[in-house]
Amino acid sequence: MNYVLTLILVPLLFGAGCARTPQHPSNAPLEWIEAAPANEAAQGGFILRPSGRTFVPWGFNYDRDYRSRLLEDYWQTEWPIIVEDFAEMKRLGANAARIHLQFGKFMLAPDRPDPAALARLAKLLELAEQTGLYLDLTGLACYRRADSPEWYQALPERERWAAQAAFWEAVAQTGARSPAVFCYDLMNEPMVPAASRRAGDWLTGELGGFVYCQFITLSPAGRPREQIATEWIRCLTSAIRKHDRRHLITVGLLPNSNETPGSGFSCREIGPELDFISVHFYPKSGQLAHDLQVLRGFAVGRPVVIEEMFPLACSTAELEEFVRRSQPYADGWFGFYWGQLPEELDPAKSLGEAITREFLQWFRTARGGGVLPKRPPSGGAGGLGKSIGKTALVPEEGFEPPTKGL
Repeated sequence: MNYVLTLILVPLLFGAGCARTPQHPSNAPLEWIEAAPANEAAQGGFILRPSGRTFVPWGFNYDRDYRSRLLEDYWQTEWPIIVEDFAEMKRLGANAARIHLQFGKFMLAPDRPDPAALARLAKLLELAEQTGLYLDLTGLACYRRADSPEWYQALPERERWAAQAAFWEAVAQTGARSPAVFCYDLMNEPMVPAASRRAGDWLTGELGGFVYCQFITLSPAGRPREQIATEWIRCLTSAIRKHDRRHLITVGLLPNSNETPGSGFSCREIGPELDFISVHFYPKSGQLAHDLQVLRGFAVGRPVVIEEMFPLACSTAELEEFVRRSQPYADGWFGFYWGQLPEELDPAKSLGEAITREFLQWFRTARGGGVLPKRPPSGGAGGLGKSIGKTALVPEEGFEPPTKGL
């Protein structure tokens, strides 16, 4: 997650909870998701098998609750809350949820996964199948420094990569047989430093008690940064493919990844190693044309998913416009849900609650998720060029977000 989001919205996470909704009834069995052949959609897109229908991810980051607790803090003792939250995300129109798995909660030693954590993950996948939500499993999180084992922080580069590979082997073994896995996201916002860092200094971007960015090496040692990123991706994808050759693999990129110096994860260099490109994007008020131009740079012959979005630096109406005009370049969109429906945030007790309530109301009305019919888009991307033949973000009954002034 973009850590700036924490600073703005952390007050809302400590609000009082309200009555919760009953469990969502079971859906029909989920189909499997794969990237579409390039000749079926300009940047790829996603296809459900065996039906062959188009799939557009429209979901939420479900990384913590409104009390700022990470998922692993309560999924053992308060499972009914997660069941209810999954049902609520589905009611809001989501067809997918991004789950953030903490490295320190899954690994007892560099080569020893925690069976209890893997069992709980298996139960989460069963819940996703029952609810009808596909999961973006984002791994290797170290969002709290206190939860990151000292032995892990002390490992040198290659040993750290080996421990990360062991994590992904265990997760892939658990998820391989579940159609509820949309993808494995190798890490949230990884970075390659432009210069050497001190020993153990792997984490960066700490704000509001969370750390959302990590370095994958502490010293380039004369190696091109893009080469390091590519080797790291190959190491982890190889670990996953030992046990799961079906599910998609991506990595959550910062929006400056194609810049110099950027994050070191240029999508033109790493794109061939991934099944699709994920980028985290928070549009800025008055900069729509610029933001769309930056987004366009991530369309490198792979499907593109905006894995994080929120009206953090713009209005909800401007975010709506960004979603509409991003459709020639993007194949899916994820917002945020922290366990409270819009009705539970009315009246809002803070600016953060008001922003979140408005966003969720828009998300529910837009209802961009589901299995979508193939159809050509109606136009280009706001003057950035001719439409490139994407499947439009249009559900069966039509994509009609609320108008300005929601």
